[in-house]
Amino acid sequence: MKAFIEGISNLTLSHVVMFIIGGILIYLAIKKEYEPMLLLPIGFGIILANIPFSSAIGENGFLTILYNAGIKTELFPILIFIAVGAMIDFSPLLQQPFMIFFGAAAQLGIFLTIIFAYILGFDLKEAASIGIIGAADGPTSIYVANLFAPKLLGPISVAAYSYMALVPIIQPPVIRILTTKEERKIRMDLRMNKVSKTAKILFPIAVTFVAGVLVPSSVPLVGSLMFGNLIRESGVVERLSKAAQNELANLVTLLLGITIGSTMTADKFLTPTTLLIFGMGLIAFIFDTAGGVLFAKFLNLFLKNKVNPMVGAAGISAFPMSSRVVQKMAQEEDPTNFILMQAAGANVAGQIGSIIAGGIVIALVSSIV
Repeated sequence: MKAFIEGISNLTLSHVVMFIIGGILIYLAIKKEYEPMLLLPIGFGIILANIPFSSAIGENGFLTILYNAGIKTELFPILIFIAVGAMIDFSPLLQQPFMIFFGAAAQLGIFLTIIFAYILGFDLKEAASIGIIGAADGPTSIYVANLFAPKLLGPISVAAYSYMALVPIIQPPVIRILTTKEERKIRMDLRMNKVSKTAKILFPIAVTFVAGVLVPSSVPLVGSLMFGNLIRESGVVERLSKAAQNELANLVTLLLGITIGSTMTADKFLTPTTLLIFGMGLIAFIFDTAGGVLFAKFLNLFLKNKVNPMVGAAGISAFPMSSRVVQKMAQEEDPTNFILMQAAGANVAGQIGSIIAGGIVIALVSSIV
């Protein structure tokens, strides 16, 4: 009875606000289907962590144990990348290798946002953690934030996954502002060369080697992603491939989400800093999209066979949402225009680009600070 009274008496407006935020995330996950596999457990984790005297967090709380075992050690993001790698088919990129440039150009938002965040008063490690939201890649955001700014992990993670879910809302206005109707109607060559099994097997090995040599700090991220892809493409460990795509992905996503939610206690989340982080995250996504589109327009100054600039916007890591958005916009202008495969190539290139960008950020910041 005493514990019950203490719980009620210590319930504050801040706790209620966090319950509402958790409820909103659960609503968006269930009703709107915005990243439900992450936002649903994150929302419930927020509720568990903000109950006064909650035994779910603290020295012996199961959520704190999960945090120490899976987030603090960076294990959960690495396992997620293995699962993601097992799900991705890099064939669209291998059929059109030049799409890798769009995967690089669409990381512009990361570096511009780091500069903006630093100007606004965040230290370099915090600015880097906020800027990485622009990777449009939840595990990369979690990995970098945990390394450089653990106290900002909650809002950074929620901002990253929220804006990934809102790609269909964020990207179209930016694309329309930066392109003309004629540019959005540009058709692209649909002829695709068949990708051999050998190429599919060698690709993850080669990417790991090249990225690892050039950016050693990216090895944990690139290596786990490409290991998952090698499992998929090898064709000799079908059970492992399916386990990575299903059981591993589902279990780690569940634990990752509820653990991230548990870091969002009222005293850490309800601050002006959180609003700035969400604002900077939106800026990062906008500049990512703009970077890809403007790079495509720049290339068109020199190309005989023009690139539909919208394909550049698909260079972010939000796969496959961004490529679907681009295809939908193309068919709104011309119902017979089909650029999904080109957009998908840029989109999977963004998966690689975001991880390498994360590695570059880690290397640069670590060498400076």
